[in-house]
Amino acid sequence: MEIVNATQSYLTNLEVMQLLQKIKSTKKKFGMRNLATVTYEALQYLEESPCKTQTCEAITSYVKDLSSYRLKSYEILQMVNDPPTSALHTQLLIDDNKAPLTDEQNGKIIELTYKHFHGLDPGPPSVAVAETTQSNSTS
Repeated sequence: MEIVNATQSYLTNLEVMQLLQKIKSTKKKFGMRNLATVTYEALQYLEESPCKTQTCEAITSYVKDLSSYRLKSYEILQMVNDPPTSALHTQLLIDDNKAPLTDEQNGKIIELTYKHFHGLDPGPPSVAVAETTQSNSTS
């Protein structure tokens, strides 16, 4: 194996998906059966993940907005790859137990997530909303 570039860098799931799509579309498939299987399986996973609705521009602006928080680069990468949708989700992605985020900071990070990744499904409605809807339909 040849080392092409010795610099270390993090890749988002979107970048990996784009690279795998490029590999998949190449015409040199002879002798690459194992690579084709890995590429197919990885693409299947990535196409079901949040990166399918992300763009490079959205990721760049999200990372820029997150720079005001004391987050490590790998924590930001985790937030890009698995965008937090709740305060608990945010805390699970952050490694710093000595200075946890405040509730306000958690809320702002979640707002940033929805702002930049608008294709992100906000998830099921809250229990209160579901109960209200149910009680209105029975009345």
